[in-house]
Amino acid sequence: MKTKHKMQAFALKQAMNYISGNPHKNLPKLLAWIDYMGWGEDFAAHKEVFHEILDKPENNWHQYIMGLWEDIDNDILKTLFRNFVLNASIIGNPKREINREKYGSNIPWAILMDPTSACNLHCTGCWAAEYGNKLNMSYETLDTIISQGKELGIYFYLYSGGEPMVRKADIIRLCEAHPDCQFAAFTNGTLIDEAFADEMLRVKNFIPAISVEGMEEDTDFRRGGGTFNKVEKAMAILKAKRLPFGTSCCYTSKNVEMIGSEEYFDQMIQWGAKFCWFFTYMPVGKEAVPELMATAEQRAFMYSQIRRFRETKPLFTMDFWNDGEYAGGCIAGGRRYLHINANGDMEPCAFIHYSDSNIRDKTLLEALQSPLFMAYKNGQPFNGNHLRPCPLLDNPDALVRMVELSGAHSTDLQNPEDVRDLAAKCRDTAGKWAPVADRLHACSGRCSGCGAEAESPVCT
Repeated sequence: MKTKHKMQAFALKQAMNYISGNPHKNLPKLLAWIDYMGWGEDFAAHKEVFHEILDKPENNWHQYIMGLWEDIDNDILKTLFRNFVLNASIIGNPKREINREKYGSNIPWAILMDPTSACNLHCTGCWAAEYGNKLNMSYETLDTIISQGKELGIYFYLYSGGEPMVRKADIIRLCEAHPDCQFAAFTNGTLIDEAFADEMLRVKNFIPAISVEGMEEDTDFRRGGGTFNKVEKAMAILKAKRLPFGTSCCYTSKNVEMIGSEEYFDQMIQWGAKFCWFFTYMPVGKEAVPELMATAEQRAFMYSQIRRFRETKPLFTMDFWNDGEYAGGCIAGGRRYLHINANGDMEPCAFIHYSDSNIRDKTLLEALQSPLFMAYKNGQPFNGNHLRPCPLLDNPDALVRMVELSGAHSTDLQNPEDVRDLAAKCRDTAGKWAPVADRLHACSGRCSGCGAEAESPVCT
């Protein structure tokens, strides 16, 4: 197996070197060569997609792929392909599948963890603020999590918080200690400066996803005056140094029209973002603001707009809830990812602040086999309509059952929240989304993006 992986790594390296010389010319030639050699018959459908992209320069994904070589430092791009394509997929996928069968539990593709609960901002309705601001996981604990994860086949690690850039030095140190892993962070971006960007260039395996709520008015509304200007400065630094980065956008009842507009998608591309991760506002914690929750019509609007722009814009987008149909439902609980907060509590999801395991008392594998995580595994999918994937936002009674049956406790150290109180805040929203989601599911792509050509994004 090790010999096979070495051969795959060598082949990938040679292919990347060949493509890098002239991607516009060599990428299509490489695909034609693979066709000629008769390789890749097991992924014939994928080859058709690549041909559709590479053979048509006007295709937005053709522009996106070529833009990667034009806009990103070549050595960073090679590292990204090695860690994502080879380690996380070619090597990681079969390793995780073997361990799923061996241990009878979910084994995630990625781990989201909080180095600290401290933050230099205090955003309105922040789901993370309820942890307090004095919690930290030591470097040794973070390093142990990554080492345990690699044993299970996990090579992708994301940081959240708090503000993870408060721990800049340890983040870079972990990148150095694990060059075979890809690291990313959800960050407010205000602490990214020239010196840190130079460190990113040096280690090559770290990518920030910068939180931005729209343009200046919307961003500063939630994050404080002057934040938007600091974010734009950080993105300009990264773009100038040919460093990859993306955006993280939380759409609320207040900013959804801006977040879903063509103007905003074009702006993200202009900033230099290569991806955007979309989230909808969740009323987690005693200080939550339920009025910021998107309505059913607004969520359907985002569903429609994101799919529409995937056909026209050179930007890779992920919609955490509305992409459940591609992921086969909820991805939490270790099915695709899990969350470890700054206190070491292992939670099924960043928005589910309940746990029955702590990394200081249990191994990562033992947590995945705990009652709460096994309840997730046994309950997934939580709805036959994958446009209603979430056990909180879409099926709140499912979360109540899992938390109470497993004996999990609230991890909110300041104001512990009873799971029934949390579920109650989502029940009305879930009820109103259900018929809209069912109509979208029933039309299932018959209207070119489920709404793009209809009078209403809910396909009435």
